[in-house]
Amino acid sequence: MHEKSIELLNKAVADELAAIHQYMYFHFHCDDQGFDLLAGLFKKTAIEEMIHVEKLAERILFLKGDVKMEAAQKTEQLKDVKDMLNMARKMEEDSAKEYNVWANECSANADAISKQLFESLVAEEERHYSQYDTELENIAKFGGNYLALQSIERSKTIATPAQGK
Repeated sequence: MHEKSIELLNKAVADELAAIHQYMYFHFHCDDQGFDLLAGLFKKTAIEEMIHVEKLAERILFLKGDVKMEAAQKTEQLKDVKDMLNMARKMEEDSAKEYNVWANECSANADAISKQLFESLVAEEERHYSQYDTELENIAKFGGNYLALQSIERSKTIATPAQGK
């Protein structure tokens, strides 16, 4: 009865799994480069994407479907921070567009709950888009100094011994 919804929900699972892999890859490389704020942002977003997978999977199972746990694409091996942020912003923008369309398809197939799930995901993907867009604006505004300040903060933390030991 809800075959189309299950298909769309599984497409979303595949997209979210790809995002999780990509964002964790970005997290590892930002952390390695000393960009703690960006590393934290990518990790936090990956965790939020995991929650999306969980919600999607719960709905698929409720509809008596099976969850397909295969990422939609392979992880891009990007190491430049601006390239990472541009890719992340595009991924979020594409997801929001797709989820809007899929919400309407679910509605057309009399599946209001899947429609609502996709609509709630649109709001979260748009928030992620905005976060990545803000980081790109900061880099454009402040240049390399923006990234350098993140590395300096880490160096100060590492160089300062813990008090009271």
